[in-house]
Amino acid sequence: MYFVKKVSQEGKIRMYDYLVVGSGLYGSIFAREATDKGYKVLVIDKRDHVGGNIYTEKVEGINFHKYGAHIFHTNNKEVWDYLNRFCTFNRFTNSPVANYKGELYSMPFNMYTFNKMWGVVTPEEAETKIEEQKKEIVGEPKNLEEQAISLVGRDIYEKLIKGYTEKQWGRDCKDLPAFIIKRLPVRLTFDNNYFNALYQGIPIGGYTKMIKNILEDIDVKLSEDYLDRKEYWNNQAKKVIYTGPIDAFYEYKLGTLEYRSVRFESEVLDKPNFQGNAAVNYTDRETPWTRIIEHKWFEFGKDENGNDLSKTIISKEYSSEWEPGDEPYYPVNDEKNGQLYAKYKELADQETNMIFGGRLGEYKYYDMDATVASVLEMCKKELN
Repeated sequence: MYFVKKVSQEGKIRMYDYLVVGSGLYGSIFAREATDKGYKVLVIDKRDHVGGNIYTEKVEGINFHKYGAHIFHTNNKEVWDYLNRFCTFNRFTNSPVANYKGELYSMPFNMYTFNKMWGVVTPEEAETKIEEQKKEIVGEPKNLEEQAISLVGRDIYEKLIKGYTEKQWGRDCKDLPAFIIKRLPVRLTFDNNYFNALYQGIPIGGYTKMIKNILEDIDVKLSEDYLDRKEYWNNQAKKVIYTGPIDAFYEYKLGTLEYRSVRFESEVLDKPNFQGNAAVNYTDRETPWTRIIEHKWFEFGKDENGNDLSKTIISKEYSSEWEPGDEPYYPVNDEKNGQLYAKYKELADQETNMIFGGRLGEYKYYDMDATVASVLEMCKKELN
C-alpha cells in the first residue's frame, strides 16, 4: 500500500494515516505494524522520551528502570518471537526475596520458604502444616485476610502477605475484597523461579533500545501533549490510536477512574553491591516502602562489555493513592470503577476514528506480554 494524502470534510490535508498517542509498547508496536503495511504513521508522546513506563536510561553504566522494574515473561511463543525481532533477551530469572523485619524468605512460597518459616524438610511436612493452619477459616472467605489464610495459613499471611498488601492498597486486609487474592502460588518444590514462564528475560541494552528499534524510521514527536491540542492533532491523521487514560480523553465528564500510584526514591551508591538481588520485598507494615530494586542485577552486575560495575543504583518503591497529576500505575478494578469504565467504553465505542488501547486506554492491568498480544490482535483486525 502506498501513502495517499487524506482530505478531511473541512478540506484540510491529513498528513498521516494514523496518529498514535503514546510510545509505550502498545503504541510503538501498532506504529511498527502499520508502517510495515505501508501506512504513514506519526507517534506523539507527552514525555521527552519514548518507551512509556518501560523506559530505561543509562546511569553509571547501568540500565536504570526509571518507572519501576519491568521483567518480561511469557508462555506465548508468537509474542516472544515478535519482540526478538527488535532485541536480544538475557537469561534473567525473577527470584525475589521477602524481608520481614530482617528475616529473609524465598518467593514465591516454596520449600525454601517453608523450611525457614517452620523448619520443615519434606513436602509432606510443609503440606501438613499449611492444611492445619487453613482450617482456621470456615465457610466462604469474606475479605482478603480470610482468603489468604484459607490458601496458605496464618503464619505466611502474617509475615509475607499482610503488611505488603496493606502498603500496596493503603487499606487493612479486612477491608479489601477477597477476589484480589483468588489464588497464591504454593510450590512444594525448591523452585524460586517466580514467573515460571517458558520465556523470560530483560532486553540486552535496556527496554529503550528495544523501543527505538521498533520505532525505527517512524515519525516521532516528543513533549507533545495530545489532550492540550486534541483538535489540532486529530486533523493530522485519518485515525487516532489513543493509549492515554480514557477518562482524561473525555475530560472526566462521567467521573474519575481510580488508580494506585507508585513513588520512587532512587540513589546511586558508591559500592558494588547493596542487597545481592534485583528485588527485595519488605513485607512488614512498619517499613514504609514496599520493595527495593537494585537495577544492576537485572543484567548480572555487568555492563554491556561484560565488565563488573563498581557502583550500584537502588530504588525504594512507595505505593500511594493516585491523584490527578500523579502517574497512574494500577487500575483499581473493583465494582465501582468497573461500572464507571463501562460507561466510558460506551462513549469510546461510538467513536468512528478512534481506537482506545493499552493499560490506560482500556483501564486494565496488562502484563507486557498481554499488551503485545492485545495490540497484535488489534492490528490483524485494523490493518487489512
